[in-house]
Amino acid sequence: MKKHNFSAGPSILPQEVFKEAAAAVLNFNNSGLSILEISHRSKDFIAVMEQAKSLTLELLGLENKGYQVLFLQGGASMQFVMLAQNLLESKAAYLNTGTWANNAIKEARFFGEVIEVASSKDKNYNYIPKNFEIPADADYFHCTSNNTIFGTQIKEFPKTEIPLVCDMSSDIFSRNIDFSQFSLIYAGAQKNMGPAGTTLVILKESILNKVSRAIPNILNYNSHIAKESMYNTPAVFSVYVSMLNLKWLKAKGGIAAIEKVNNEKAALLYSEIDRNSLFEGFVSRLDDRSTMNATFNLTDETYKEPFETLLKEAGISGLNGHRSVGGYRASMYNALPIESVKLLVEVMQDLENQN
Repeated sequence: MKKHNFSAGPSILPQEVFKEAAAAVLNFNNSGLSILEISHRSKDFIAVMEQAKSLTLELLGLENKGYQVLFLQGGASMQFVMLAQNLLESKAAYLNTGTWANNAIKEARFFGEVIEVASSKDKNYNYIPKNFEIPADADYFHCTSNNTIFGTQIKEFPKTEIPLVCDMSSDIFSRNIDFSQFSLIYAGAQKNMGPAGTTLVILKESILNKVSRAIPNILNYNSHIAKESMYNTPAVFSVYVSMLNLKWLKAKGGIAAIEKVNNEKAALLYSEIDRNSLFEGFVSRLDDRSTMNATFNLTDETYKEPFETLLKEAGISGLNGHRSVGGYRASMYNALPIESVKLLVEVMQDLENQN
């Protein structure tokens, strides 16, 4: 039985994508070769890479706006280093809203001064800071759009004249926003786009070549742009499955269509969390709640064993919260069907009815 996968990542992907990817593992594009063994220089894979880049710009509304798309390796954590190495000349401004934002700050400090404009660390990151000031003379401002561990999400991005950089690892392609306000976006594939192994970077070329330091070629965005994401061997399978996922999203009606479904899923679950006396949400401000990752706790831990027994019987997987928060976390990425959320709500109601 296929389980209902609420894992925060590596995460659920559409069944159609799994089937096409599985077929390609045996015979890719009728080539007689597996996608796992073809050359990244082959005509067939170059077409995959080009389609993945094109779909990215199309879905985000960034076509013909001076953006480059890269598929790199090292995860979003490598981008903590790369963006600072390529963009930080004197000082940069960061918003600290969670573990990954905090890690990004730590890495950036190797390259220059980092100004933490605001932080929600004082309350274990259960809210998004507001009304902070961004220094106009900073090289860039960095934020994390969605926090998988704590279940918070930035709903309105600050206006600034300096380059706006965003880690969108866990909510990219999930909602309609003006992506052109960002100078650089990066996202590990394994949250809402594809399997682990590749990281999407979308950047304006105009923000490069502003630092005086020498940058190693492998960490230089210019190197990867010049070689069209093939400066070194790309993560072929991860790029391919990400491309399939982007095709699936386009066929579904794009970001506008999936955003509607995502909002319905989130509203359904949060309504039950708020209604059910046995549960309480972790995020303190309702307008900071993530549509991708709903974090919640039992009001009485004596119900932990019966709740988890019900979850197991229902075939619900991946609901455990992160160790730094505890409780439960329901990750509702694009590919999670609303039927899975309805089943989770039924289990929560069953627990209440039994107790």
